Amino acid sequence: ADLFTTEGGASNHMEKAGATINIGQGGRFEPEFRAASCRLAWFTGALVLAFALPLYELARLSLKVDLYSHALAMPLIAGYLVWLTRHRLPERVESSRGAAMVLVGIGVLCLAGWAAMASRGPLMANDRLAFLMGAFVSFFAAGVFNFMGTVFVRAVAYPLGLLIFMLPFPTPVRHALEVALQYGSAEAAYWLIKAAQIPVFRDGVVFVLPNITLQVAEECSGIRSSFVLFITGLMAGFLFLESPRHRLWFTLLTIPLGILRNGFRVLTLAFLCVHIDPALIHSPIHHRGGPIFFALSLVPFFALLLYWRKKELRAKSRALEPGVALTNS
Repeated sequence: ADLFTTEGGASNHMEKAGATINIGQGGRFEPEFRAASCRLAWFTGALVLAFALPLYELARLSLKVDLYSHALAMPLIAGYLVWLTRHRLPERVESSRGAAMVLVGIGVLCLAGWAAMASRGPLMANDRLAFLMGAFVSFFAAGVFNFMGTVFVRAVAYPLGLLIFMLPFPTPVRHALEVALQYGSAEAAYWLIKAAQIPVFRDGVVFVLPNITLQVAEECSGIRSSFVLFITGLMAGFLFLESPRHRLWFTLLTIPLGILRNGFRVLTLAFLCVHIDPALIHSPIHHRGGPIFFALSLVPFFALLLYWRKKELRAKSRALEPGVALTNS
């Protein structure tokens, strides 16, 4: 049961009297908070209508391109995480117009960048939507600052930050990420192949093996599964870890974990092709084996999560011991 206790859940009651509210124990938001929430809801509805066409294009892109299949789910996930931490929402709200104006400026710059790029010729869908969704998220964040204030934003900063994943990668950014993951996977695969004592000659991302030559192509970089693992790490860290340092390290470790997973996939293909049959390079494990290796990467993923979760629970239990509590007091 402790594993599923979230930050701000029933186990985390009000830290300061009057500063936060616990809905689960019958708390009530002040009329001012409810009125500000209503204004934010109306603003969000108007913003969605204004960006209806880009949002529709994003939906089509998410259905066609696997890399962006998560895009429209991010607002739902962010909303669910805010609901989970509703016990820590502030009772009172104060408008933060300065921060709101900065974000409005960022949104305007995104629109100006889109207009400038579009004037030079047609843009690819992901490039166009990167600008437009950047403006959408910036304007929404500006609305949250304007209607709810800095204290509220600080309470929901983690879920609010997830909205940035609504933005498709601009083409240069996507290419850079794919190349980085391609060479990182090739490096991991090389050392795994060496550890497996398979004779290999490496030339960049090309591996010359007995009976076959393998190349870690850019499309084999594993960018989609690595990105999904990264987002999963962000959400799991938020749900099950309390220390910001542990959350940060856990999320960052998903990057080398994704690279190692892809390297292990190359090792598996190399082993099968060398020791069984080179024709296995055309087998389903190569072309449709991604979900299998992604599932395998979840084993160390959850092991790390469980390790840090237990570490935090042990630290919390020690802090509650009478001797420790007396010393700290």
